[in-house]
Amino acid sequence: MKKLSLFGNKVELSLPSIPQHSCHPVASSLLRNLARRANSFWTQLTYFVLVSAVGYWALKLCEPKSSSYKPCDLDIFFTSVSANTVSSMSTVEMEAFSNSQLVIITLLMLFGGEVFTSMLGLYLSRSEFAGRDHREANSVTSDHSDNNIKLELPPLHPVTEANTFKFDPEMKGMPLKPAPSGEGLLKHRATKYLSYVVLGYHFIVHAGGSTLLSAYISLVPSARKVLRHRGLTVQMFSVFMTVSTFANCGFVPTNENMLAFKHNPGLLWLLLPQVLLGNTLYPPCLRAAIWLLERVTGRAEFDYMLRNSGAMGYAYLLPGFHCLCLAATVGKFVLVQFVALCCMEWDSPAMEGLSPYEKLVGALFEAVNTRHAGESVFDLSIISPAILVLFVLMMYLPPHTSFLPVRNGETAPKIRRDEPRRHLLTCLMFSQLSYLVIFIILICLTERENLKNDPLNFNVLNITIETISAYGNVGFSVGYSCKRRLNRDSPCRDAEYGFVGRWSNKGKFILIIVMLFGRLKKFNMKGGAAWSLS
Repeated sequence: MKKLSLFGNKVELSLPSIPQHSCHPVASSLLRNLARRANSFWTQLTYFVLVSAVGYWALKLCEPKSSSYKPCDLDIFFTSVSANTVSSMSTVEMEAFSNSQLVIITLLMLFGGEVFTSMLGLYLSRSEFAGRDHREANSVTSDHSDNNIKLELPPLHPVTEANTFKFDPEMKGMPLKPAPSGEGLLKHRATKYLSYVVLGYHFIVHAGGSTLLSAYISLVPSARKVLRHRGLTVQMFSVFMTVSTFANCGFVPTNENMLAFKHNPGLLWLLLPQVLLGNTLYPPCLRAAIWLLERVTGRAEFDYMLRNSGAMGYAYLLPGFHCLCLAATVGKFVLVQFVALCCMEWDSPAMEGLSPYEKLVGALFEAVNTRHAGESVFDLSIISPAILVLFVLMMYLPPHTSFLPVRNGETAPKIRRDEPRRHLLTCLMFSQLSYLVIFIILICLTERENLKNDPLNFNVLNITIETISAYGNVGFSVGYSCKRRLNRDSPCRDAEYGFVGRWSNKGKFILIIVMLFGRLKKFNMKGGAAWSLS
């Protein structure tokens, strides 16, 4: 029998002895600090660098498919960064990798996908919520030497849900804590349910996508023949393509990317929704899934998510009107590119040998992949420059770009000039376009000899396309052609990898920085706001 002093009165309660909490304080502190900083620039940069480094060592330890060709260390690290940042920029032919290396690349793409990394942040936010509850619980102290419990409470006032304390005689190893408020408890449960929804979304798309791809390839002899000639199994190809497409990476385990399947429109139709579900239309699809679950289950947690999307702290859970605008913007961008491709490339060499139906499906597939998967069914080196400039614009735009109309005569929100800045560097940051110009200038300096000796391959437009593609984490590349060389005295072999594969080591290293910068561009969306041109 324990004595409890409450509001000056003695209350006797039957409570067991309360032992020390079992959770290690150092581990708990580290987890809480990581949860608070999960969405910081340096935390995410460290994550991508460490995962890329681990991927580099794993790729290096595995033997390539052919013992006669072994990529250099820089190319291996470049491939690891490209896969983890879901950029699919290539300096090595994909068919040079063995099955074990393809498995490692698949894991790198999985761990670098936008949905997966956001899911990690969501689970860490749950840990922070739990840590906050633990700190509140520790505010109710207990003296374990004599088991006398002391509570510091405000002066006596009417009992409400907020100041009610719950005592559970059966609890073991847990200190007493105030019962959370109704809204706080509901938000906590909603956050937990949201993490389950995202996890289920992630699993269903991967399981369903790989199953459908396996079934299609097994039923279509022409697609199965492509894999057999390249030594790829149906299961390996299906899982690899589903992970790559949903993560919007764009790596394909064939040297020609999706050109090898340009006569398989059914396969392109299966990949198209995965591109949209994993990136540009992820917020609308996530909200639609939550709405459906709320209708089916009627649980208050799903209703809370829909009504308080901003309070959930998950960047991809957007309000309904914002989701509609985002979906409409994505549709308009795809439509513009689709019409431009059909009008300008219908009778061009890029679509030569395709039936009208295959041309329509291929044009739609290409238009969807510019934002931002990077799987290509056409040879971009023979696409007209006007279309390439349009692709550059689409690759530059962030995936969740949307047009939000101003209603009721309201003006667009302006940046508050008196808003305090956390750091002086925030005021001095350049815009993203300024950084891209700097990167292009640096690459032109490192490749100045090639620009002078091989101007048809090494020109500013091709370098710009490669740089913007790396920044947008797209993976489009015009490649390199030995036929366009002016000086044909030295030997040259056409290789099925990106244009960056012909760059110097310094140029490749700069593009590694560009890929990391592009993967973390969300932290610099408002860069350059302090600069005025008027």
